[in-house]
Amino acid sequence: MRDASESILDGCDCVVPVPLHLWRRLRRGFNQARDLATRLDRPVVDALWRVRFTASQMALQAHARHINVRGAFVVSPLLALDVRGAPLYGALIQNRIVTLVDDVRTTGATLDECAKVLLRAGASEVRALTIAIA
Repeated sequence: MRDASESILDGCDCVVPVPLHLWRRLRRGFNQARDLATRLDRPVVDALWRVRFTASQMALQAHARHINVRGAFVVSPLLALDVRGAPLYGALIQNRIVTLVDDVRTTGATLDECAKVLLRAGASEVRALTIAIA
């Protein structure tokens, strides 16, 4: 994956794995997107939280997938402020080239929703990298 993604990672400041909802993460025991992200020789920033439990995307049609993930992601509150209360986005997200990492892209609904959140947080560019396309 790292070798095949050289052009996507070129100039990238960090990689951001697509998060799982806390309950799904606890049940599964790992986040496959994060595991993939750690193999890419770039800083991994857990910049996103999935704040709403969503139905599995696998059985949904394209339009339903977009509705399913709408509003499901936010910038991690752990990245919002440093110990003095100053915004951290400038150091981690703002004006940075960010590559989202996920395991599979079908319609791109999850990646689109995550990219919107990162762009609103100030990322200058958001790229996407998946290991498979369904």
